[in-house]
Amino acid sequence: IKMNKDAQRAATNQKLIETGERERLKELLRAKLIERGWKDQLKAHCKGIDFPK
Repeated sequence: IKMNKDAQRAATNQKLIETGERERLKELLRAKLIERGWKDQLKAHCKGIDFPK
């Protein structure tokens, strides 16, 4: 069953790439995340974390 899901996922991804829909969806997601302040929230969150050097 796992192999079937992997094959189905690969086929869907290939179709999205061929039609250009994958790139369109990525851009739409990116725009929506920026519009809702996700980038700013992530940056603020990272500034509050003490990363090892």
